Amino acid sequence: MSAAARRFAIALGSLLLAPGLLLLASEARAELQDPALGTHVEQLDNGLTILALPDPSTPVVSFQVWVKAGSRDESRYTGIAHLFEHMMFKGSKNLGPEEHARYVEERGGRINAFTSKDVTVYFEDVTPENLPLIIDLEAERFGNLTVTEKVLSSEREVVLEERRMRTEDNPQGRAFEALLATAFMAHPYRWPVIGWRSDVEQVPVQACQAFFDAYYAPNNLVVSVAGNFELEPTLARIRATFGRMEPAPVIPRNPTREPEQRGERRSVVHFDVRAPVLAAAWPAPPSGHPDGPALDVANQILASGRSSRLYRRLVYQDQIALSASSSWWELKDLGLLYAFAMVRPGGSIDRVEATLFEEIDRMAREPVRPAELEKAKRQLEVSLIGGLETVHSLASRVARDWTILGRIRPLSEILDGIEAVRLEDVQRVVAQYFQPEKRTVIRLIPPLQPEPRPEAGGAAAPAEPSSAGPGAS
Repeated sequence: MSAAARRFAIALGSLLLAPGLLLLASEARAELQDPALGTHVEQLDNGLTILALPDPSTPVVSFQVWVKAGSRDESRYTGIAHLFEHMMFKGSKNLGPEEHARYVEERGGRINAFTSKDVTVYFEDVTPENLPLIIDLEAERFGNLTVTEKVLSSEREVVLEERRMRTEDNPQGRAFEALLATAFMAHPYRWPVIGWRSDVEQVPVQACQAFFDAYYAPNNLVVSVAGNFELEPTLARIRATFGRMEPAPVIPRNPTREPEQRGERRSVVHFDVRAPVLAAAWPAPPSGHPDGPALDVANQILASGRSSRLYRRLVYQDQIALSASSSWWELKDLGLLYAFAMVRPGGSIDRVEATLFEEIDRMAREPVRPAELEKAKRQLEVSLIGGLETVHSLASRVARDWTILGRIRPLSEILDGIEAVRLEDVQRVVAQYFQPEKRTVIRLIPPLQPEPRPEAGGAAAPAEPSSAGPGAS
């Protein structure tokens, strides 16, 4: 993080405590230097893209490989992209299981990976003298991964246990899984990144190998390296290792497009829980859309933090919920706006739902207060600048932009977009995107209790009502 960026972050943080000085933020921002502007971009003959940001002022370097494949690229078996995140640590032609991670950790480095809807990312954060080894290790597993029945069987069980803990035994996980499956009808964003249990249980090793061959090719990879390293020797080593990999002739993509939603969708999930969960979602634009800054600001005002409108109303004022939040999920093909509220035990989920939608409708009818707008902008800017604090976050920022948008956005462009949002912009995007006929509503509630059996000769008990429509779990 540059000295100017650090001063700006400190200045913005202090401005949150002094509302009368909010306008000074634009002057502090003028000093900010964007390190991403110095990114070296190179594409190898086999299609691999390299993003390199040398910075000798830091003691570490972050090396990341972004695979342009996530759960959206699965066709027959869901969860296969996430399975590969696990299998990539289980050995290759010249390395045994877990040896890659052991080499990194023995040298004091950090290694991990994650899978999302659009990408799978592998990374190491190490000291500069270990970077050549990291490049060799990553090239080894990307070029010579061992995909065997033994490895698949082992990691299948690990993933199924992860699914049980994070989703099947977790009320919020269950609600969110149902929300996506109901909000999206056709697009592969509708299934969970971890996959449906039946698919994970049955996916064969041949399908795993085919997925690896199709998507783990150099022309589907972005290598992002930021921190303390020498540019030319690093580029030479990446060319010599990753450059030997053969490109895939075609990178298959799912052609499905999500149809327009033409009415509210509702579903009920029964779960043994004392605090019911209400979840709602609305279709939203994809990452990089012009309405993005206004949606960011609107969401900040609506439900970001304990001073937000939803939290104040549902948790503090009416005391009908334990928590309330919302988010704009930016994805490559299309986005999703969603809100969550946890109902107080013994409380009314009907009242929580009515109050949540009432607060959203109020933002669509009435302009937000100028002080709310300025506070939201400053909070977003502070969060954005905070993303420059480490070389890891910087490498991630440029890689995500390049992978999803095909370019690296200057920080000034993002900050200017936030600063340009007006009161009427916030009101417009809330009215445009949070429409009642476009929303999906999920209620996670305790199972229905069966009616007691009638005594002999007595009147029959009424039939148990249906739990929900076709989307119920």
